[in-house]
Amino acid sequence: MPGRLIGIARKDRPHGPMELLDRVMIGLDTGVHGDHRGAIRPGKSNRRQVTILMAEDWTAAIADLGRPVSWEQRRANLLVEGVILPREEGARVRIGGAIVEITGECDPCRRMDAVADGLQLALRPEWRGGRIARVIEGGAIALGDEVEVEG
Repeated sequence: MPGRLIGIARKDRPHGPMELLDRVMIGLDTGVHGDHRGAIRPGKSNRRQVTILMAEDWTAAIADLGRPVSWEQRRANLLVEGVILPREEGARVRIGGAIVEITGECDPCRRMDAVADGLQLALRPEWRGGRIARVIEGGAIALGDEVEVEG
């Protein structure tokens, strides 16, 4: 059963503020259009074009933290619910009109503790910090789109 896309965010520069969106294009060379991390730079890998967070993992982390924090402060691009994202590299996920390939875990860094003390630790278990992915097929995505693991 497919899940759905419930959040889209991007930042135009390192450490920049997160901008919440209703819809956006995801491209092979851009990742989430307008997000500084998605663009492929010469000599760099495209392993981390898009970051995806499962709402259920975020809810569990926030419960452990013991205080509310909005999801975009995790600095992920996409928030999905109702689907279990794989942990295997190479697994493909269709999100609206785009397909991404999981390339690894989105490890929470010390910057999370600047958001809320203890958030980094709350995001560590079970890949709660999310997944990183590369774009395999670009397309438009919008809030409410289906999210489905392929294969």
